[in-house]
Amino acid sequence: MSFAWDEEKERRNVAKHKILFAEAITVFDDPLFVIAADDDHSLVEKRFIILGESSRGRLLVVGYAKRGKDTRIINARKATPKERKNYEEEI
Repeated sequence: MSFAWDEEKERRNVAKHKILFAEAITVFDDPLFVIAADDDHSLVEKRFIILGESSRGRLLVVGYAKRGKDTRIINARKATPKERKNYEEEI
């Protein structure tokens, strides 16, 4: 899987959420990840969110879109308590 992102968007994400996109992409390696359509943010392109554990052991929510062969990372943040509960109920 090939990943891409906008460097300026990553800089803003780090300032706001303290999460590098290089860590965010590791949630795709979580065998228990959960993916859902992000219909609220799919006006121009189909977007998705993935909820999974990163390589640093943090439960993250990552927004992304498929663009050609690339998975383009849009944002990443720590999961809320409700999202954590949903993840734990799925596993």
